[in-house]
Amino acid sequence: MLGIHELWLFVLSGLLLNITPGPDTAYILGRSIQLGWRGGAAAVFGICSGCFVHVFAAAIGLSALLMASSTAFAILKLAGAAYLLFTGIQMLLARSGPIADVAVQGGATSLASVFWQGALTNALNPKVALFFLAFLPQFVDVTSEHKTLAFLLLGAIFIFNGMLWCLAIAAFAARAASRIRQSEGLIGWINRALGGLFIYLGIRVAMLETR
Repeated sequence: MLGIHELWLFVLSGLLLNITPGPDTAYILGRSIQLGWRGGAAAVFGICSGCFVHVFAAAIGLSALLMASSTAFAILKLAGAAYLLFTGIQMLLARSGPIADVAVQGGATSLASVFWQGALTNALNPKVALFFLAFLPQFVDVTSEHKTLAFLLLGAIFIFNGMLWCLAIAAFAARAASRIRQSEGLIGWINRALGGLFIYLGIRVAMLETR
């Protein structure tokens, strides 16, 4: 179908990759503890939206351009690093407060901001672009006339499976933290942890090389 081969292996590999803990998992856990189920879900949908950007990019060849053009890679890399560093510093400086008060405020802890932080973190990460470029073609016949559709379908499957897993993580974290989210000190530490994570990711993205 569409030149896709060994779909079962793709699904299995994707599931294993999705359940491997990483920065996305840490971000979802932090937001779920901080803002509850809705905050965790907003983080999940944001991350998935960012991944779709890379799936479309891989499908139309933009990821290949990033790999071939050091200038294009450098521009995206620096833009992503700058955004992550800015967000991390913003979180570190955020005012602590009970989650009932924090959740209704604008800024870094609004649901819209949580969504866009997750989306932009992925969309501006060239490492994610190169991952999809390297992973998806392994399961598409090079002679297929429908490679673009095959990439889109495989990407959608990968993201959908990841979304289900991440929503389960968000629900678990929100439920487990339901009795302690009112703590001002805890919210402050969560903000610092998330801020430190974003700063770390920003530095890590800035240090990525094309080869």
